[in-house]
Amino acid sequence: MILGIVQGISEWLPISSKTQELLVSHYLLDISLTVAYSFGLFMEVGSIGSAVTYFRNDIVKAIRDRFTLTFLIVVTVVTGVVGVPLYLISDRILEGAYNPGLPMAILGVILIGNGFYIRHSRRRPREFKEMKLREAIVVGLAQGLAALPGVSRSGMTVSTMLLLGLKGEDAFKYSYLSYIPAALGAVGTTLLFSKSNITTVATQLGEVGILIAIISSLVTGLLVIGLLLRVAKTKRIYLLDFALGLIGLTVSLIALA
Repeated sequence: MILGIVQGISEWLPISSKTQELLVSHYLLDISLTVAYSFGLFMEVGSIGSAVTYFRNDIVKAIRDRFTLTFLIVVTVVTGVVGVPLYLISDRILEGAYNPGLPMAILGVILIGNGFYIRHSRRRPREFKEMKLREAIVVGLAQGLAALPGVSRSGMTVSTMLLLGLKGEDAFKYSYLSYIPAALGAVGTTLLFSKSNITTVATQLGEVGILIAIISSLVTGLLVIGLLLRVAKTKRIYLLDFALGLIGLTVSLIALA
């Protein structure tokens, strides 16, 4: 259950859920970092359930809306082109001197800076429908980079959309919608290339343990998504950026210690 709650909270915050799962499962289950990283990506299953459940009506609308569907397809394709190669070299990255806390710290600073920018900017926030194709490609690049350990997918996509001028509510909403196909791809890639790592963890937790982790991740994720979107609808979205940035910095300092 602990692993599920960690996933359910961290997936939607700029603290890299796969890295939090990596650290927690590494110390709780005494497994290697490489195996723990693969399991962290597999745990996206619970968060996919959260997103699909929460945005079920928006998913139906997206399929029927050409603009939204095109945006999601472009973001997903670019994410795969960038993210799959990075995942395939992640084991070598983790075996080196790479510290996942560093990219988390950088993203935390970016979010805080973005909060100040939004707070003092007089530019009118843009609607989602005003986004250009090249901007969808940029969002896909940002999401693809999140395949690196320590890089938060939600933090990367939300901050990118906010920097592109999108209004807060749309930035979070379409970041989370973009997450669904990307996460399905991540789980598929993990099962394809690292099935033995997942089997190792499943043997320790058992089928019931895995199921409890996934369900607790799903339920926790629903609560966190709802909370973040309620705050994002307010005119004080910059306060959310400050808070998320500080959370990211705090967790990164712990990881760097």
